[in-house]
Amino acid sequence: MSLHPSLKVDTAGAQQRTVLTRIERIKDLMKKDLWHDEHAVTGLPKTKIIKVKAAKKEKKEEEGTEGEGAASAVAEKK
Repeated sequence: MSLHPSLKVDTAGAQQRTVLTRIERIKDLMKKDLWHDEHAVTGLPKTKIIKVKAAKKEKKEEEGTEGEGAASAVAEKK
């Protein structure tokens, strides 16, 4: 059976979440060694969310030379 198109999850339109769940906040505090088992799970301190930006790829300078090389290769064949 196939999945109806309206039920598919589109990851391209997904946005960065601004709120972490309680478990995610506890795991973050554990990574920073700020969590102890004696702490209550309510009233957790705020945790900063780091937004990851995708780096833009720079255009290669060689692209212009490749076009010239292709033109000279075509001229040699004639």
